[in-house]
Amino acid sequence: MKNEDYFRLKYPSRLTPHASPYMLKIGLIGCGRISKNHFEAIAQQPDAQCIACCDIIEERAKESAEKYNIPTWTTNYEEMLSDPNIDLISICTPSGLHPEHGIQAAKAGKHVLTEKPMACRLAEADELIKACDQAGVKLFVVLQNRLNPSIQLVRRAFEEGRFGKIYMITSNVFWTRPQDYYDMAPWRGTWALDGGAFMNQASHYVDMVQWFGGPIAEVKSITATLARKIEAEDTGSAIIRFQNDAIGSINVTMLTYPKNLEGSITILGEKGTVRIGGTSMNKIESWEFADKQPYDDEIEQYNTNPGSVYGFGHSGYYRNIIDSLSGIEEPISNGQEGRRSLKLLSGIYGEWI
Repeated sequence: MKNEDYFRLKYPSRLTPHASPYMLKIGLIGCGRISKNHFEAIAQQPDAQCIACCDIIEERAKESAEKYNIPTWTTNYEEMLSDPNIDLISICTPSGLHPEHGIQAAKAGKHVLTEKPMACRLAEADELIKACDQAGVKLFVVLQNRLNPSIQLVRRAFEEGRFGKIYMITSNVFWTRPQDYYDMAPWRGTWALDGGAFMNQASHYVDMVQWFGGPIAEVKSITATLARKIEAEDTGSAIIRFQNDAIGSINVTMLTYPKNLEGSITILGEKGTVRIGGTSMNKIESWEFADKQPYDDEIEQYNTNPGSVYGFGHSGYYRNIIDSLSGIEEPISNGQEGRRSLKLLSGIYGEWI
């Protein structure tokens, strides 16, 4: 499937760019690796514009502004927050800084969009949620893989009850991140600002397991730092018991040789079995149900071939934000949804609350 075809499949009001009643003005902080997806996604919306960007590295902020035709750039976050024209702040800084930057934005009266995870610690996520509630602004947490066409189709089958009772959910993230990836920035792989393979690279898969599995009763895990020179883990496995008695597991490593191999989720139920594989949950590899629906013959069109593990979901996510702020629909993932994923991550790291 081509990128442009992605937006024509399901939920056209959510995923197809269209004009809402107003123009959303956005300021972005953190012009590093993930910011490209945000800048490009914003540019695809006819009713949104990034009018300012900020980074502590002056050259990076300036280059982003020039490349994406952003009118204003700065190295001073407070200066950007003082702009009365900005409606929403997109936070693309290291994970451990998301709460701090989000709280500052909320106090300045800006809506907040934060990359995943919303924090490295649950208590800090709660502080961010509280700050947004007190300021009367919206909080969005980027969980764009929920918008993968293949995942949307599974979600449809799930909500229609086609699986029956869920027995098991398994996710594998077998990727590679060489040492030079971590050496590119001193915060990578640190407990304070990043976390390890579960918290960073596998956070979308953790979210997916809990999104389908529901409330969690118990988590056990083993993690290790086997090869990379970082504080946090590069490899680990977690076993989950959900409140509905289903069992889940998540297996993660950043040591796969020689390149990313798999990013998958498998759901086994009483009346259905589905496996979504590929390198980033982008390909339907197994689709079996006791009943038959017309869309079962169309599953091939829901497979994608993204150029990176980020997929195509950021554009659809910004579409949802714009429509949420204009009152057209509910947000795909707000602060409470982001907290559910972080709570499971906290359990994996032995901090279950």
